[in-house]
Amino acid sequence: MKLKIRSIHEQGKAAEEYVLLDVVEDCSVEYFGLADTTYTGTSSISNKLRHFFWFPPKKVKKGELVVLRTGVGNDDSYKNAAGVTVHRFFWGLKSAVWNNTGDAAVLFDIRTWKTTTA
Repeated sequence: MKLKIRSIHEQGKAAEEYVLLDVVEDCSVEYFGLADTTYTGTSSISNKLRHFFWFPPKKVKKGELVVLRTGVGNDDSYKNAAGVTVHRFFWGLKSAVWNNTGDAAVLFDIRTWKTTTA
């Protein structure tokens, strides 16, 4: 996978919490989605997805970082103190996502999809 979850920070505080991802290969993040679910073991997760974020089109390069903040804000990119480019995205939620013991982040590589009206 071209992105990898590094860590989750400030759990339970919607305005402050975020997920940090490493870019391990050049790609566009529009092919990735991140969801929270209940962790059930080292090799399994629950199929109950409570929140889902589909990243917008944005090209990123190996070695850069992607931050998904739970709260409200404007997407941007900047260089951190180490000179690494950080691409920051905002979920736009007013309540915490990572607020329960046992929550797990699941990263999806979504290369193809099809929609059907209900």
